[in-house]
Amino acid sequence: MRASHAYFLFVGSLFTAGGYGATFLLTEHFRAMGGSEIDTSTTLGGAMVGTLIGVPLVGWYAKKLKAARMGAMGAVSVAVGYGLLSLLHTLTPLIALAGFFLGIGWGIFYLAAPMALSERVSDQDRGFWFTRFGAFQMAGIGFSPIIATALVRQLGFTTSGTFGLIAGATLFAAVLLLIFESLSPHTQATNAQNGNWVRALPTLLSSRAVYPILMVGLGACVFSGMLTFQSSLVRGTDLAAGTYFAVYAITVVVARFILAPIISRADGDRVAVLLLALMILGIVTAFGLGFGLIAQIASAILLGLGYGLVYTVIQTQAVNDAPAEQRSAALTWFVVAYFLGIFGFPVLGGWLIVTVGIPGFLTAVLAFAVAEMVLALIRGRGTERKSIKATG
Repeated sequence: MRASHAYFLFVGSLFTAGGYGATFLLTEHFRAMGGSEIDTSTTLGGAMVGTLIGVPLVGWYAKKLKAARMGAMGAVSVAVGYGLLSLLHTLTPLIALAGFFLGIGWGIFYLAAPMALSERVSDQDRGFWFTRFGAFQMAGIGFSPIIATALVRQLGFTTSGTFGLIAGATLFAAVLLLIFESLSPHTQATNAQNGNWVRALPTLLSSRAVYPILMVGLGACVFSGMLTFQSSLVRGTDLAAGTYFAVYAITVVVARFILAPIISRADGDRVAVLLLALMILGIVTAFGLGFGLIAQIASAILLGLGYGLVYTVIQTQAVNDAPAEQRSAALTWFVVAYFLGIFGFPVLGGWLIVTVGIPGFLTAVLAFAVAEMVLALIRGRGTERKSIKATG
């Protein structure tokens, strides 16, 4: 695979990820219509259902339809979701339908795009390429809320009009993904049994791949909680949610480009523990957002370095630690776990904010982060025991 071809995939991923990033503005959008975090939870609940349908579709049909083409289909579905949101001017049950289209599209894309990349690179290079891919993806997730907010506040766009532009951007992303498939077709034989990803679960549960699969679900709860409800976390202060998005995105993108070679060569277990410790510190710092801008920036940087970098580490572990013939299945389950956290936790998070307040909400986020750290430590100890036996 040529690097020049990969950038069609990377830029397409950036625009599609921008569609996901814009979901962080749903709370403000619904508040403008008289709603609350509960409506955000409803929409993201529909998205969770969509992702649980979209991800299996990739597992079943990626080999036949080609992963990059399925990624393009996912981008089109995201465009449909935002098109529907742009047409809704009152709160109706249709917001859940819009969320469903966003979820099924993001679920298809989120698995198909890295799968298209993974099948074109070697085991040794996979960590490096995943880190670069993740940098573009995170740039889209982090900067799209900022750009959308600027369109509304500085240029006078309505949120509905902004969602319409996002729909156009994701359609453009679909074109880029199709170009990538055309320029860099995957013709090598593969051992992946995409249709048997469900049957592969017992084997994966007995392999080391189970740890990163569980860890990504817990980490996704942290990520979605801190960013989806950032506007709620800073309400009543002089802080802007956009600041958190910007600092987080810049931190992740710069860190992934600069540290990609170092991380890919380092011991994955030790790096994961270190990065998760930074993520936990980022959440703890968020308890002090009331103290001002420095606390907000520090929390965003720590979360960006921690979660932003550990994701690609455990993604690489999930693929490389699975049996060779079940790597696509491992990536499928990795993404399923991710989406259970990314869309499932906000359903709980919106209820927590409304019923027990911000401190209770942050405590729940912290609990998920600590649980992920525990799994990382257990995995690390297993690696040490295996190394001792091998040398003994």
